[in-house]
Amino acid sequence: MPALCRDCLTRFSGGPRCPACRSPRLVAHAELETLAIAHVDCDAFYASVEKRDNPALRDRPVIVGGGTRGVVSTCCYIARISGVRSAMPMFQALRLCPQAVVVKPRMSVYAEVSRQIRALMERLTPAIEPLSLDEAFLDLTGTERLHGAPPAVLLARLVRQMEEGLGITGSVGLSHNKFLAKIASDLDKPRGFSVIGRGDTAEFLRPKPVRIIWGVGEAGQAALAAAGIRTIADLLRWDRRDLQARFGSMGDRLFHLARGEDTRPVKRDERMKSISAETTFDEDTSDPGVLDGHLWRLAERVSDRAKAKDLAGRTITLKLKRADFRIVTRRHSLPDPTHTADRLYREARALHDAARDPGPFRLIGVGLSDLTAAGDADRMSDLLDPQAATRRAAERATDAIRARFGKDAIIKGRALKE
Repeated sequence: MPALCRDCLTRFSGGPRCPACRSPRLVAHAELETLAIAHVDCDAFYASVEKRDNPALRDRPVIVGGGTRGVVSTCCYIARISGVRSAMPMFQALRLCPQAVVVKPRMSVYAEVSRQIRALMERLTPAIEPLSLDEAFLDLTGTERLHGAPPAVLLARLVRQMEEGLGITGSVGLSHNKFLAKIASDLDKPRGFSVIGRGDTAEFLRPKPVRIIWGVGEAGQAALAAAGIRTIADLLRWDRRDLQARFGSMGDRLFHLARGEDTRPVKRDERMKSISAETTFDEDTSDPGVLDGHLWRLAERVSDRAKAKDLAGRTITLKLKRADFRIVTRRHSLPDPTHTADRLYREARALHDAARDPGPFRLIGVGLSDLTAAGDADRMSDLLDPQAATRRAAERATDAIRARFGKDAIIKGRALKE
């Protein structure tokens, strides 16, 4: 059976250890050298970046998030042992893991690391479909002739470069379609490399719970359970027309995925639909100064992510969640796209003022949508605001200083309002 050493990249046939370096970190599969669709997922990405940048955190449980009433953005594997999970309320996470170190997200730093990882991927194939800052599909069909090695070797080399060059570990799923590649990347985290071939697809899927299907959440599981469907094997017993009649278009999707069939291509030009950031307050607030400070910080975070992706957007969204949990949303469409923190803040601030809602609020958020390439960003704003060009030049200078000396090298006064 074809095998690959993930440490020295030696290819050989079987055996418990690499014949060249004696490493036990191997991946072996009958179809190892013929599969070409991969899903690469960084391991606890935000937390890994924080541990890389602060070695004192290396052996500590780390939670990336904010405030006792916020949620967990991500956490390291040490924290996960205590039961902490992404999207968990912060108070619950700290109850499970009281010794955890809580770190506020640094989105601009994560975006820069993501950009570096993407550059490594681009060396292998142009067919890359990012799903977020820390994961992407890759189609390596035909790359063996170019690089002189099958996709499995290229992928093992990629994650080794990520770890050695950037200090970030990743897990790889390799299969014959996107659905199975994404499942495979979760099978052996962290630092995993799992393969699902055509020959073992049916046997692999049959006993799995339906929640393994991407997009089947708690509500979907409940609807399927009401029909007596809890596993892939249960799905296989249903006729396609009956699934369509019961679950509509989702039924047809379930029919095919239960058989491991997924014809979606890896789409290089798949664009993000929106970029947003939000903050949940430790205590409900209606303080104008506090809200203004958070609006600026949120505008900066959205701006950093947009710039990292070379994107701009025409629609600004303000989100407010009142103390009674009622959500207030306001939007404004611009004549030209933007990605500057200055303009995002000014537009979000205008939306907040126009809402005339005194609060108090438990959450505030800023979003950017109707995304496009950043080439024509903020051109018309110069005609409407004579000082816009000056502020934009100052922001570019600020970005350059922060890129060189760190995020906190320059902090605006309004950002200090808590």
